[in-house]
Amino acid sequence: MSMSWASPEDIYLSTSLASYLDKKLLVLLRDGRKLLGTLRSFDQFANAVLEGACERVIVGEIYCDIPLGLYIIRGENVVLIGELDVDKEELPPHMTRVPEAEIRRAQKAEREATDLKGTMRKRMEFLDMD
Repeated sequence: MSMSWASPEDIYLSTSLASYLDKKLLVLLRDGRKLLGTLRSFDQFANAVLEGACERVIVGEIYCDIPLGLYIIRGENVVLIGELDVDKEELPPHMTRVPEAEIRRAQKAEREATDLKGTMRKRMEFLDMD
């Protein structure tokens, strides 16, 4: 019979996540997505289950919370976890909530502008003859 021992880091991670059980959290993922939801479960690898989860998409001064429902997050994708204060306003007053279709259009426009800037930078590097 083999036994598996948890490292001190695993134990610390588990106990620190335990304090967030049943609380509303903001989870920042490696790909930049921001998820909100109530932590219902986790394991020693920081895999987590969020209930009532949504993805908060922010473009400039507009945002949209896209419902995801029950959501499982692989621990290796988590960059940051923070508890949300349910009594406080989550976003500054100048932020405007918009429908999902509008935020998707804004995301696409932002992505295209970033791609164009990258393309222009590459073309300008060609002219740089240090």
